[in-house]
Amino acid sequence: MIVVNGIVRTTQEDIVALQNAIATMEQASREEPGCLDYTFSVELNDSAVVRITEKWETLEALQKHFEMPHMAAFQAAMGERPPLSMDVAFYEVQEIQPF
Repeated sequence: MIVVNGIVRTTQEDIVALQNAIATMEQASREEPGCLDYTFSVELNDSAVVRITEKWETLEALQKHFEMPHMAAFQAAMGERPPLSMDVAFYEVQEIQPF
């Protein structure tokens, strides 16, 4: 499994302006083959920080995600309101343990 974790620093105004693009991206991504979870969330203690959490069955599924039309549309929307910073990484998970 591939887990993507991201921190996007932006502004509250940009989050509001991008809300439809974010919702569309979440919904379309969740329908992709190999997508187990795709979620954007705003931090409770800092409403200008968006967390991205994704889970993919395989690295190949994640790579195909970047080729999707909804990814291009989302990147265009983000280009109009670029974030202050982004820190995004993915992790290959070999084993999952219950908490």
